[in-house]
Amino acid sequence: MRISNINYNYPIFKGRVNQVPSKPANFNHNEIDLLRQHNDLRVFKHHIYEYKKGMRNLVLTTEKAIYKPEIEARLQRENIPYVIRKVGEKNINVFFGNEDCIKIVSTFDSRLNLLSPEKDFMLGIMLGYSGPVQYGRYIKRNSEAFKN
Repeated sequence: MRISNINYNYPIFKGRVNQVPSKPANFNHNEIDLLRQHNDLRVFKHHIYEYKKGMRNLVLTTEKAIYKPEIEARLQRENIPYVIRKVGEKNINVFFGNEDCIKIVSTFDSRLNLLSPEKDFMLGIMLGYSGPVQYGRYIKRNSEAFKN
């Protein structure tokens, strides 16, 4: 198994390109764990970039629960409002972004599949999903209200 898309500018990666984990004798377990963490949190880090550039008002990403301390530390360091909800035993949903969006999301049930059609609609719009898609989704989920 090869870990890809790693920023090799970090000191522990210098001169070790394409050696993980094909030559595990050259690495200690802490270095391998750091490489895995870096790879696992790439999407999370990219979402932070997009939020800081103003591309998103609210972000929802599902991450491994083992990374919760690192995720919280990064969001606190960046001064980004957030709320984290447990999803099963091994995952968490991380919402971060605009403070008002976080206030609203923090009132929602952590089980997103149980949200009312109205809350589901609000969440989709805050996450920047297509308006027309959200309108259709709302009508479908709230079909009783739209029957003639």
